[in-house]
Amino acid sequence: METYIDLHTHSTASDGTLTPSELVLEAKKAGLAAIAITDHDSVSGIMEAMEAGKACGLEVVPGIELSTEYEETEIHVVGLYIDPDTPVLTEQLRAFVDSRDNRNLKIIDRLREAGFSISAEEIYRRNPGSVIARPHIARYLADTGQVKDVKTVFEKYIGDGCPCFVDRYKITPVQAVELIHAAGGTAILAHPCLYRLSRGVLLRMIGELAAAGLDGIEAVYSCNQGSDEKDYREIAEKYHLLLSGGSDFHGSNKPYIHLGTGRGNLRVPREFLDQIKQARRTV
Repeated sequence: METYIDLHTHSTASDGTLTPSELVLEAKKAGLAAIAITDHDSVSGIMEAMEAGKACGLEVVPGIELSTEYEETEIHVVGLYIDPDTPVLTEQLRAFVDSRDNRNLKIIDRLREAGFSISAEEIYRRNPGSVIARPHIARYLADTGQVKDVKTVFEKYIGDGCPCFVDRYKITPVQAVELIHAAGGTAILAHPCLYRLSRGVLLRMIGELAAAGLDGIEAVYSCNQGSDEKDYREIAEKYHLLLSGGSDFHGSNKPYIHLGTGRGNLRVPREFLDQIKQARRTV
């Protein structure tokens, strides 16, 4: 019987709503053979997830999703099999956290100026141990009835270009690949379908990343449309990249995305992980 995996998931260590151990148990319940925990710019959930995986017999891949910028477009690079204790990675993540904290305070100040009742103290109190980001702020406004729902908060107030939006510090995709490799990981370009880059710019970026050592591309993803998967598989072949895939599960922060199955028809084959492991052994 063919088994499936999910190599792109988020926990409360970033902007998911399940704790790392709850995420692992949900994956086990869903019948997945393995998952990767890939929180945004955070490794704080990895140990808990790994321990939960050992306890319930599920393979858990230690990972991360790094936020970067390429020609004013936010690009994400997933790292699989990273060592979360690598000093250079720890130092960079500390810089990300400091940047996020400053950004959160500025966003909250702008929301208060816009008439909302919100404080940094309350946001951080409600989300202990999490890397606080915009989804936590949006969830607070929705939960307290000040805005209809999280989607509306982003569309009207804190999404890119909105009145209370504040940009944040990012590294380049090439720097992300180098950082992931420094931490012993495998670097995967996440969800290329989301970037809305022209074909020429996307290929130029992937070419630059491949030259810098990019290992793979997320060819199977929840929001792929039409011939996207076929296209990304062809790009992977052209640049000699590994294939990866995942749901980008966030729990109730993205209720339309389900663990392992995405919007309902996602299937990431176990062979993707087997090929990633084989490539790591031959390096």
